[in-house]
Amino acid sequence: MSETLNGRIAVVTGASAGIGAALARSLADAKADVALIGRRADRLEDLAAELREKNAVRALAIPADVSDPAALTSAAGTIRAELGRPDLVVANAGVMLGAPFEEADTREWDRMIDVNLRGLITTGRVFVDDLLAAAGDGRRADLVHVGSIAADVIFADYPVYGATKAAVAQLTRNLRAALGPRGVRVRTVAPAFAVTELGADMAHEATRTGLDDLRAGLETITAEDVADAIAYSVAVPARVNLADLTVVPTRLG
Repeated sequence: MSETLNGRIAVVTGASAGIGAALARSLADAKADVALIGRRADRLEDLAAELREKNAVRALAIPADVSDPAALTSAAGTIRAELGRPDLVVANAGVMLGAPFEEADTREWDRMIDVNLRGLITTGRVFVDDLLAAAGDGRRADLVHVGSIAADVIFADYPVYGATKAAVAQLTRNLRAALGPRGVRVRTVAPAFAVTELGADMAHEATRTGLDDLRAGLETITAEDVADAIAYSVAVPARVNLADLTVVPTRLG
């Protein structure tokens, strides 16, 4: 992957931890300039400094909540002013909050819909003109949605989370049909059982404990594994779109 993304300007949401932070490192390793969007400013600043020092790339930390359209619009303007127009956008920010349907705190449903769906849609919208401009210039242009196998696999205690990810998968298919003919590659990357912070803040204790037990009983994958798959998918020639990637542990079957 050495220098395969040299000259590209990437945006990663949810970049303060997990897959987002790992992806920022992978993209910077390949010499992309990276804009980091997330809610935890201190982590973003530390990561941006790390990327600048290690990789000699431009790295910009932008604290913003993807569920706030005005904040995303402002972030996009800052990125254009500081780095230029992005040609690689990864909508990675997400939350996974589970509970039996009849016991769930409905505020957690609202949060998942706001971040996993509305935030992802707004991310694409505020950067789509930049991606179309890159494609119009004959350059690679990528919109990557980080989904989940929960879009297709039933997890009984995660019905609303699965619904948000199923919506993301369908959105991706439609945007691929709309933007692909104009040169923008749109794809979903769906991880399974990656060890990240995802799920650590769910309110339902029994479901949270069950998630920990499930991960402990499996050969899991890492955030870096998922990040490397995404980095590979955006490095292939412009004529190629790895449209749907599912990243799972080998022993999952």
